[in-house]
Amino acid sequence: MYSASDLRKGLKVQIDGEPYIVIDFEFSKPGKGQALYRTKMRSMISGNQLVNTYRSNDKFEKPDLEERTMQFLYSQDDEYHFMDTSSYEQIFLTRDQLGHNLNYLIDNMEVQVLFFGDRAIDVSLPTFVNLEVTVADPWVKGDTSGTDTKPVTVETGYVLQVPPFVEVGDRIQIDTRSGDYITRVKD
Repeated sequence: MYSASDLRKGLKVQIDGEPYIVIDFEFSKPGKGQALYRTKMRSMISGNQLVNTYRSNDKFEKPDLEERTMQFLYSQDDEYHFMDTSSYEQIFLTRDQLGHNLNYLIDNMEVQVLFFGDRAIDVSLPTFVNLEVTVADPWVKGDTSGTDTKPVTVETGYVLQVPPFVEVGDRIQIDTRSGDYITRVKD
């Protein structure tokens, strides 16, 4: 059990049988009375936000969360199939459940899948991924548009801005948290 004084940004708690993550937190102590904890939480299942104020004696349950290493196998229509690397059990997630992670997901990639009970609710990718550039317009020397980047498309279909020297066939490293180009990778 957590008490209200344990609340902090990033903490996962269970409210009404559903896991929530604290996304904003504010502590206030009025002159008289108990301390107040104002929180903004997001449901890890539905994405709904909950804004509430709690007193110091309020209690929260710990959610039954488990993280498993899984390997991305393939996609079929809007289903993305993953296999548990220890038990070989297979699950599938939808396009909506994966969200922006689809921009970086390639075959045989190992990811961390967060489960609430038996239900997969979140996927964590490695911080950096190496993807091959499939489409890159040539950069015109002397281009005076004021930008020193150009758009490219990587093997997953994701489009991002990169320096002008990146060409088709290059492998580039991308930060999965921001979607930004990091560096060119030599094989």
